[in-house]
Amino acid sequence: MDNKKELRTWLDDMNLEHPLVIAGPCSAETEDQVMKIAHELKDTDVNYYRAGIWKPRTRPGNFEGVGALGLKWLQKVKEEAGLKTATEVANRNHVDLALEHDIDMLWIGARSTVSPFIVQEIADALKGTDKIVLVKN
Repeated sequence: MDNKKELRTWLDDMNLEHPLVIAGPCSAETEDQVMKIAHELKDTDVNYYRAGIWKPRTRPGNFEGVGALGLKWLQKVKEEAGLKTATEVANRNHVDLALEHDIDMLWIGARSTVSPFIVQEIADALKGTDKIVLVKN
């Protein structure tokens, strides 16, 4: 029960007048696409702009995301649209890069959650930070 309260604290601290809203493209494909969507969302009730920049895939050879380049686009979203940002991380390198680019919220995707080694690696990389981490499962 205590754990449940702790998990809820960060959300309560936001003092929202509506449910938490996280919106944006499943996959960041181009800077233009990312910015167009950000400008469409900036005057709505969206709290966090999310975009996947690393896309783990079931089938090899499918689009795996734009990678670290997308972090610069998310920084631009913060600067121009004033939205907090979120993206998926799947390893320590992703976390380090996301922290360097001041991404506000991270999530661990369903494919990554099945490996306790990956989850621990991500947790270790986040030690000492106050980043919000969501777990998709």
